[in-house]
Amino acid sequence: MWLRVYLKCHCIVHDVFRALVPEPHERIPITGINILYLLFPLLPLIYMGYLARRPDTFTLRLLLLPLVVAVAVGTYFRFMWTEPHHNIYNWGQGLLAEAISAKAIDFAWRKEGMLKIDEVRPGVARNSDAVKANGDAHAKPVTSDSATPTLAWLYDALEVILSHRGLGWKFGIGIHVPREERSLERNSFLFATLISFVGNYMIFDLLESFIKLVPDVGTPHGGTIFKAELPFFYRYALSTAIHVATGSCILTAFKLFYDLITIFAVLLVGSSPSAWPPVLDHPWQSDSLHIFWSKRWHQILREIFFVFGGFLGKIIAGKFGMLFGTFIGSGLYHEFAAYALGRGFDTVVPLFFALQAPLLLCEKVWYRYTGYRVGGLYGRLWVYFCIIILGQPLSNSWHRRGLGGGLMLPPSLSPARQLIIPSVRHSLNGTDILEFIVGST
Repeated sequence: MWLRVYLKCHCIVHDVFRALVPEPHERIPITGINILYLLFPLLPLIYMGYLARRPDTFTLRLLLLPLVVAVAVGTYFRFMWTEPHHNIYNWGQGLLAEAISAKAIDFAWRKEGMLKIDEVRPGVARNSDAVKANGDAHAKPVTSDSATPTLAWLYDALEVILSHRGLGWKFGIGIHVPREERSLERNSFLFATLISFVGNYMIFDLLESFIKLVPDVGTPHGGTIFKAELPFFYRYALSTAIHVATGSCILTAFKLFYDLITIFAVLLVGSSPSAWPPVLDHPWQSDSLHIFWSKRWHQILREIFFVFGGFLGKIIAGKFGMLFGTFIGSGLYHEFAAYALGRGFDTVVPLFFALQAPLLLCEKVWYRYTGYRVGGLYGRLWVYFCIIILGQPLSNSWHRRGLGGGLMLPPSLSPARQLIIPSVRHSLNGTDILEFIVGST
């Protein structure tokens, strides 16, 4: 009997999953006509964001949640880019589908809605003067910052949707904010951000172009970063270089897009420079895993990882459950998005992120028994070992599925591929750069 019930439930779950996430050969190719369908999942999300900023909408948000998730997942995992060098866009769609789903879940489960730090209800701020005077929590309504009253609802919805780190919101309390090194004077801030954008663009282009030089790894069909035909030292020197370049590409991409959005918000929307602190805090300077993950790495996806595992882990096993749940949620978020590449599911990715939890506990145990926190030179070497050495199977998993061969920057917009690489090849008399480096072996 129980076996029959299990098989029936398994069939139902499988059918629902495949209704939302078809097999790669059953997905619909994206064309100039149906590409606009990719915008459709944003509409119910915007409505959900609007409801999250309105009181007494808890029941409605719960009822709307399955629709928002089904539309996002069903759309972004159903329509696919069929050109091999565009396959990376399918990964991007997977990331977007999961981000929308996590946002919708976060908006739905909070009974009071999404509150800012000084609010007692959505759009209703606590009057601190009144509290000081008579000890009572008098509240006053907050007017929207939108310049057009008729679009106040849209402003409220987009404000909470685009707030990933939770700066100024209750869900972001306790988050680390990197120290601002730019002048907050508007023109100086914009100029410094523009310089940062140009620099990050050049670095990203150079690193991505390097990855594309590696045989197989730099092609859409993908390949391993561990080249068996190379001697031991050169094999792992190359894999380490590819891994570091991949991680640096991700870091630089975050800064690149954040700079672009910052310029748009401050220059065209009139946002304050102080509302756009740095997105990263020099992660390569970390001297403990705790500092690396909680402060120096970006915190943009922090709430998403809480939704996908952290909150459930906390319910099950308190703060330790939240630690493990958050990293497991991070691994599942990254790997389910990669599943959109159509190259299967690889457990290596979630295992790497799940491994971070016991590694962080090792630092806690070290402090308890020695009285010294992990830090200094040895702490930095520990971080590099955990991220650069233990993380190589992660990069290998992605590159085997064609990450490095995706079209991220068109060759015509790549100074590295238009100028730098041809110049280096010319100086080597046409010899392949990587062949020149390892040719002596």
